[in-house]
Amino acid sequence: MLVAPHVSAAAARNTQAAPCLHHRPAGPDFRTYEGGAAYAREPREELFLLAVGNFVTQQTFYESGRERDARYTRLVRELAVEDPVWTAGLLRWLRGEGNMRTASLVGAAAYVRARLEAGASGGPSNRSVIDSVLQRADEPGELLAHWTSEYGRNVPQPVKRGIADAVRRLYSSRSLLKYDTASKGFRFGDVLNLVHASPDPDKPWQGAIFRYALDRRHHPEQALPPASDRLLTAHRALMALSVDERRAVVTGPDGAERLAAAGMTWEAVAGRLQGPMDAAVWEAVIPSMGPMALVRNLRNFDEAGVPDEVAAQVAARISGAAEVARSRQFPFRYLAAHQHAPSARWAEALERALGHSLANVPALPGRTLILVDRSDSMFWDTVSERSTLTRADAAAVFGAALALRAEQADLVEFGGSSAQVPFQAGEPVLDVLKRFHSLGGTDTTKAVRKHYKGQDRVLIVTDEQAVYYGPRGPAEPVPAEIPVYTWNLAGYQPAHGPAGPHRHTFGGLTDAAFRMVGLIEAGREAAWPWTAGPADPVAATAPPDGAGAASSP
Repeated sequence: MLVAPHVSAAAARNTQAAPCLHHRPAGPDFRTYEGGAAYAREPREELFLLAVGNFVTQQTFYESGRERDARYTRLVRELAVEDPVWTAGLLRWLRGEGNMRTASLVGAAAYVRARLEAGASGGPSNRSVIDSVLQRADEPGELLAHWTSEYGRNVPQPVKRGIADAVRRLYSSRSLLKYDTASKGFRFGDVLNLVHASPDPDKPWQGAIFRYALDRRHHPEQALPPASDRLLTAHRALMALSVDERRAVVTGPDGAERLAAAGMTWEAVAGRLQGPMDAAVWEAVIPSMGPMALVRNLRNFDEAGVPDEVAAQVAARISGAAEVARSRQFPFRYLAAHQHAPSARWAEALERALGHSLANVPALPGRTLILVDRSDSMFWDTVSERSTLTRADAAAVFGAALALRAEQADLVEFGGSSAQVPFQAGEPVLDVLKRFHSLGGTDTTKAVRKHYKGQDRVLIVTDEQAVYYGPRGPAEPVPAEIPVYTWNLAGYQPAHGPAGPHRHTFGGLTDAAFRMVGLIEAGREAAWPWTAGPADPVAATAPPDGAGAASSP
């Protein structure tokens, strides 16, 4: 995502045509965390880079999870009042193409809270923003849990109405079985009681589902699924069996069909069998599993001794281009799976899947210098608190992919020192990754000065926390007319150099940002991803906060 054409901050706030923004010199006391001269980002750029580079509550090398979350919430609150159209677009995009679930929910709550406190009324409605970030059936409950823990039990009507809109879209018999579990702080019945969602008129079956959800929550011993719902009745029949009978059904000749008909996820099967997930059980469950559930369980398949013919079916599914696109997973998920899967039978499939997930990395013409940050902070920080994969490895994935697709590329790793990383056209990305090292501190300028030899462009994949004390940032050795693209993985507040003509900053953990390189060099206007269409598609289709109040089920 481009975040740096040369537009003044004041002008940027009054237009939707250009993203932003000058990096402002911020005085002698404002520096990178390594002590280098730093530049202050315009608030929209700071929020975007933080949102796409941060998982909520995640500890990083230079900032605690609490500090980053507080900075994120503060920026959302400020911009929700000052620039609501842009902020609503960001939150909607985060949950959609950005695939950042928790950040979008937390941000939507902060957006509404700030606008209610300020009495703001212009821009997208609070109700529509809440609705736009709820894309999975457990998220209405998660948003309510966050709101009540952060802001108290008094839930405003716009929040209730936005959640009710989402409930009508998302609640079904299948989502009930998957997400309405005792581990949730807000069950489906709790959500329905609080927001009073009425069934969707176009879903005549939904009223019975709502009533069953309420019974499951308040009278579980008496709750009976609607007789007309074959999924729920099949699930109830399977759960009525003893553990031994249930295992016999699962491992029987039609076990896979019975599990699918009963809407049983692999997690539910593992919990209900009260015994080992052996090869026979996995064989029955695998046909119903989604692609990323398969990827997460490759080690379990090997430990259970799943036969090679079944493993071949799994490999074919997880490496299919359509499945990879549908899963919307970050490329580093496949790298993490490759690092932790114990057997070689998954390696080729994961390599293909990783390649598909990098489909948007462009084939850059001419000569390209690609600099990959391998400093200590990149190794200390992981891409999420639940992952062991470092930002250094994530940076190497994209750097290697860019180099392999470019017409002619110099791939360089840098830290306190720097060196070229050898590669050959057509070889797997994962093979190139084995040639990267850990290189200590972050002297970006020295690496640029050493390796810039008249290339047509420079790309730097980094957390921007460089040791530098000059007036033009780490790209100073590069002529002003040569484009320099910084891809920021961490979203820290200090920028390592100024923005302006031919100096651009991207962010995030997917390859979507690289689409903008081709657009910029083709002379096309680069805008925020969510401003390509109507200025506010959510507000244009959703009712305002006070309209269409939902009724009790």
